[in-house]
Amino acid sequence: MLQQSPDTTTKHTNRHWRSASNGWHRGILLAVIAFLALGTASPRATAFSLALDSIAEWGKFPRFCIGTYRWGARFFNSYDSTYVEGSGKLFNVKTRVESWADTYNFRFSNGYRMEMLSKPTTSLGFYLTYMAVSVGYDLNFSKFFNGAQRARKKFNFQFNCSLFAVDYYSIHNDVGTTIKYIGDSKDMHKVNIDFSGIDTSSWGIDLYYFFNHKHYSQAAAFSYSKIQRKSSGSLYAGLSFWGQHYKFDFTSLAEELGEAKPESWTYNYQVKNKNYALKIGYAYNWVFHPGWAFCISEAPTIGIREGYINQPDQNRTTFSLSNRARISLVYNHKKKWFFGVVGSADTGLIYDKEHTLIGNNLMAEISAGYRFNLW
Repeated sequence: MLQQSPDTTTKHTNRHWRSASNGWHRGILLAVIAFLALGTASPRATAFSLALDSIAEWGKFPRFCIGTYRWGARFFNSYDSTYVEGSGKLFNVKTRVESWADTYNFRFSNGYRMEMLSKPTTSLGFYLTYMAVSVGYDLNFSKFFNGAQRARKKFNFQFNCSLFAVDYYSIHNDVGTTIKYIGDSKDMHKVNIDFSGIDTSSWGIDLYYFFNHKHYSQAAAFSYSKIQRKSSGSLYAGLSFWGQHYKFDFTSLAEELGEAKPESWTYNYQVKNKNYALKIGYAYNWVFHPGWAFCISEAPTIGIREGYINQPDQNRTTFSLSNRARISLVYNHKKKWFFGVVGSADTGLIYDKEHTLIGNNLMAEISAGYRFNLW
């Protein structure tokens, strides 16, 4: 699942404006309310304050805006406080180390196998967050270790309230990968062949609803904006849309592949498709000790695919299948300090009668931060 801009030089750094999750609408709404309220405030208002009760006293329209905002906050983002609570802090600063890699496993119908694993791409980021609206800076320093002149790119956007969540991702790899295993399934041998004939990209967007939204918080597990106090889980379901565009040039592997590749293939393998699917999953937050929570989430996605394999003039509609598995371990100390480890594996399947391609994107993230108030 992938996409990006290809030209990243040795000076690769990324500036991110990220809406981290759970509550970004609150910051935007408060800003809009304050702006509108200033224009409609009573002349008697002499002191400026962003406290909700203070804004409500500015006049009838500000009072209406605050009432609407509070209704929305209750409807979209309320929890049973026995299970989930807020931190009570509006700001946080955090540092994050993220590392990810992608794999491509070809399995031909004649029993031949070929498995590829890219070198990890690792970044170090620093973020300042106000009510989960974040601005940060990520430095990609993996080039210092693997010597890449360009870097693969991955972008993620996640938003969730108590009722639902939205995820967007895009990933692109035109740098290369390494072939780790090749050969017949009965006689596969380990190799270490650098392979640069690759240009893969994918993107996707998921929208899903939490059925047990009063007791389970995804924000507590993956974005540190809530705190899970008591163990609970939830079934979730929704829609998933994604697209893939893969190009592999196997010319440099003519000797290794020999006659093993499917008869109808040239040495250029191409895939382009769009997928429309239903996502059904389950997540559980296990609070095994005060302040600690372990989450596991699993979500298969089943639907239809429109696109082609190797023959651009022959689009077909077929069955599509993908899967997203996620885990996290979070520690909160007195609602101020937090520490988290997150891992995910996104798996997609491409197949026809001659082959199967299993693609994976693997990610690990370590974060540490501090929550605070300025007013």
